[in-house]
Amino acid sequence: MKLYYSPQVCSLVPHIVLRELGVPFELVRVDFKTKTTSAGRPLEAITAKSYVPVLELDGGERLTELAVIVRYLADASPQAGLAPAPGSFERVRFDELLHFIATELHKGFAPYTLMPNVGDEAKQWTKDRLVGRVELLRAELGAREYVFGDRFTVADAYAFWALRASSFLTKVPLEGTLKEYVSRLAARPAVREAVDAEKR
Repeated sequence: MKLYYSPQVCSLVPHIVLRELGVPFELVRVDFKTKTTSAGRPLEAITAKSYVPVLELDGGERLTELAVIVRYLADASPQAGLAPAPGSFERVRFDELLHFIATELHKGFAPYTLMPNVGDEAKQWTKDRLVGRVELLRAELGAREYVFGDRFTVADAYAFWALRASSFLTKVPLEGTLKEYVSRLAARPAVREAVDAEKR
């Protein structure tokens, strides 16, 4: 498999998952500004969406959309237990959580990262909304070690990136259980390896 990524953006999530699974894969770096790979290939030649992550499977098929990619990876290696079994109600609740992180938190970063000329009032509204969404994730976590159930899942990889990104963009530090949660995840070997690899 090949993972098309840009350092420290949301493509870090499937990168972490691939390392958690211990499956062979190749990293293909994409320049976030020029939208070209390290070999000079335009990203739009790989995906018409022209953004990462893109996961290229062994047969040449390409998957986009972060939540879909990590669910695919979890389901392709069910023995790893990175997601509940498809068809179960537990899986419905799990998908609900993934969609919350994707749509209510991740996509909420757009005024900071994608939209030009965002005014102060709009930025404050965005900040307040993101802080509220982070609090909902704190409630979801509760006193547990992981955000869904009693073991690490792909939702933790997504929450790890999204919480750090939200804190960085809003300048609101993570505290209490969320700070402990992110620190705990940062210490996982697969997370450390992915973060370190993207610094090179």
